[in-house]
Amino acid sequence: MTLREIITISILFLLYLTLQILIVRNLVIFDYGFCFLYVACILLLPNEISQTVLLLLAFATGIIVDTFYNTLGMHAAATVLMAYLRPLIVRVQMGQRMLESRVVFTLQELGFADFFKYVIVLVLIHHGVLFLIEAGSISLLVPSLLRTLASALFTTLSIVLIQFFTRN
Repeated sequence: MTLREIITISILFLLYLTLQILIVRNLVIFDYGFCFLYVACILLLPNEISQTVLLLLAFATGIIVDTFYNTLGMHAAATVLMAYLRPLIVRVQMGQRMLESRVVFTLQELGFADFFKYVIVLVLIHHGVLFLIEAGSISLLVPSLLRTLASALFTTLSIVLIQFFTRN
């Protein structure tokens, strides 16, 4: 990665975390749909980043959000699991494309269908883990699944819209 890419990624991290903490935190749809825009920090990282760095960045991102949400590591756990499964999901969804060239995870590079599939799968994993940890009981499985689905759609649409209106 070049110095320019590192600076751009750092600015995007700060931007997404600031948006999450200051603005998006208050966006809720009918007490079921929550937007966790900060997961885009991990989803949009380049493919050639090492797994160790990816997991450390995911943990740092989750801990920062946990600090402001007062959730005691729930976001960190969900974000680290999402980052851990990311290479597997990428290999399954984009097998041949990964061997041909450098994969850039943007809407413009992947196209709408591939980008949407990539984001929705990883966001469902993140939100599923997050809401199941929050529920803490199997008796709250149905409300947790409803929150997972509503929040995953809300978050995915937000990420796709942001990608749609940005150039790069």
